[in-house]
Amino acid sequence: MARTLKRGSADILRPGWFVYAALAAVVVAALFPFYWSLLVGSGDASTVRDPNMSWIPGGNFLDNAVSVIQNPAVNFWKALGNSIIVSTTVAVSTVVLSTLAGFAFARLRFKGNGVLYVAVIATMAVPVQLGVVPLYILMAEYGWTGSLGAVIVPALVTAFGVFWMTQYLQQSLPYELIEAARVDGCNMIRTFWHVAVPAARPAAAMLFLFTFVTAWNNFFWPLIILDQSNPTLPVALSMLQANYFVDYSLVLTGVLLATVPLLILFVFTGRQLVTGIMQGALKG
Repeated sequence: MARTLKRGSADILRPGWFVYAALAAVVVAALFPFYWSLLVGSGDASTVRDPNMSWIPGGNFLDNAVSVIQNPAVNFWKALGNSIIVSTTVAVSTVVLSTLAGFAFARLRFKGNGVLYVAVIATMAVPVQLGVVPLYILMAEYGWTGSLGAVIVPALVTAFGVFWMTQYLQQSLPYELIEAARVDGCNMIRTFWHVAVPAARPAAAMLFLFTFVTAWNNFFWPLIILDQSNPTLPVALSMLQANYFVDYSLVLTGVLLATVPLLILFVFTGRQLVTGIMQGALKG
């Protein structure tokens, strides 16, 4: 499991073979669904039912990808653009509003602070499905059914985002910094921008990625409120299995195509995310 190396007077704990083996097993388990999707997506309609299926990817992935993109029932590019708009807007809005609310709950003193915070957290216990009918009626009253606004507006801020930022700021933002900023002449807005925002950056980065992925993969509410001419990507890809015969090679190719933007996001933001988390840990 673990072995201890001595360097001077300090003991350094090094992981043993069991830790590396466990981590390797977790990585394999996490990557296997992607490999399986690539394996089936690079074959044809009979691949998934072939008892002698090869574990080496075939050569039909590009053809299947073209079939998915050009499928008129999927409307791929329209759905991709809608998913980018919805996910980006929801993620940015959630980070901004949750950071503002978290700063208020964590470091501002006002009447009803604790009661209001508990009320916000209590909404996390309410299943989303319970609000679908009244929310649909409300969107219909506004005339938003079929539009992206019906997906974006209800998700502009989340109780989890408020809870996440409040807990983080309570630990990483001491009162002394706020008092020092006020002594230097900063009003509340400047205090938030110059003191709270830098302190909240690691948690905000995590919240942005989590919210973006959640909004990108959201299927239930967009399926209800959007029509086939203006879908998000998960709803559009569901059209691939709307027939009596399901071609799983096309379905899993579509799944991989929908995953590519998320992988690109993690590639470009992963290093900044880890750097921000480490800086936050060192400051704490």
